[in-house]
Amino acid sequence: MISENVKVNIFGKISDNLYSGHISSQSIQNKSAYIVSRKHPNEYFDGVVVAVAEFDGLDEQRLIVAPVGEVFYEPELRNLLAKLKNISLKRIFCLYEKSCGAIIFYKNKQNTKVLLVKNNNGRYWSFPKGHIEDGENEHQTAIREIKEETGLDVVIEKGFREISEYCPFGKIRKRVVFFLAQAFTDNVKIQEEEIDSYIWVDLQQARKMCSYDNDLRIIEKAETAIHLLRN
Repeated sequence: MISENVKVNIFGKISDNLYSGHISSQSIQNKSAYIVSRKHPNEYFDGVVVAVAEFDGLDEQRLIVAPVGEVFYEPELRNLLAKLKNISLKRIFCLYEKSCGAIIFYKNKQNTKVLLVKNNNGRYWSFPKGHIEDGENEHQTAIREIKEETGLDVVIEKGFREISEYCPFGKIRKRVVFFLAQAFTDNVKIQEEEIDSYIWVDLQQARKMCSYDNDLRIIEKAETAIHLLRN
């Protein structure tokens, strides 16, 4: 049901940006739903199922719908659904996911290397990253995730922000914001619950080890930025 286009009939307002209503589509007929919107929506409109939620106190899952074109990530949805009375959110599955991370580089007298990590059960090398949490900005998420996954304290360089968008699980739409961050030690302490292995490599080797076009594009951008930092 997630990502499905639906017709929406709003019944009432619960709180700012949160409404109750019914939805229908070819596969869904007259089903109760919660509606989220940053603008006051029309009584009838075309929407998209942006999340499926489970609540303590409700026997069945409840669909969360937004108007076409409005993107809601998990922290914002959790804040909105926390305004519901007499029930509490137990679990939520979201259409849109946002993570932040960084291309971490370390310079010594001989060369400059970047850090690649491989997640548990992962098949591909990439860069440290993780989901944004409530109240965080993008820089804070990247710094926290890097510290949790690698033990590194880093400084984020100004002027570098690259976005990678893809669909890792079919319908799920993922956005990852990458920064460029400098580490002042290559002593990594991995978070074993998340990271299976890591390696420091030069940029040429990083190109050979990374498989996705988005990662290769970001490596090219990072190489240019690192070169400018040297000068």
